[in-house]
Amino acid sequence: MSTPNYELEQALLARGYVRVAGVDEVGRGPLAGPVVAAAVILNPDDFPEGLNDSKKLTAKRRGALDLALRAQASVAVAQASVAEIDEHNILRASHLAMVRAVAALNPAPDFLLIDGNMIPRGLKIPSQAVVRGDARSVSIAGASIVAKNWRDRLMVDLAQQHPGYGWEANAGYPTKQHREALRNLGVTPHHRRSFKPVHNILYQE
Repeated sequence: MSTPNYELEQALLARGYVRVAGVDEVGRGPLAGPVVAAAVILNPDDFPEGLNDSKKLTAKRRGALDLALRAQASVAVAQASVAEIDEHNILRASHLAMVRAVAALNPAPDFLLIDGNMIPRGLKIPSQAVVRGDARSVSIAGASIVAKNWRDRLMVDLAQQHPGYGWEANAGYPTKQHREALRNLGVTPHHRRSFKPVHNILYQE
């Protein structure tokens, strides 16, 4: 497996762009909690070593890299709520979160590298979609780390308010424990009602 590098960014800097942001989201698959996106502009001369797809890193390593990114890079995080996921759909909601994260970057980026195969509607900045971007671009990998760290911490907080679902360990993903708790404890305000396992429990009567 290749590890991400700075080649995509380097090519854009060579074309005259100055602030290239990597953008990624996390949390499209869970049954509960918001979808979270991050946007990261690395300093070309000084960025943390070991940036990689957040799913390939331990929680401890992600935490350390998250701190390093906040110290060395421009970082913004945004989310789309469960209500927005249910109103639109998960893809559109994840794009809303991405657009918000980009808008929150200061100073603003002049080019975006976006994980996936689609560029979200509503972005006014030149952009390139990068399939499996978190394995190719260190900027996108950085965004995946920041977004995952932020969302995991949020789900730990929500787990304390709603014990039994295992969110502190499963981050809202549909593990066996989470699905059993849904059946036994019912649906919380943080569950995505448009997602089939939740929808089926609400309407099984």
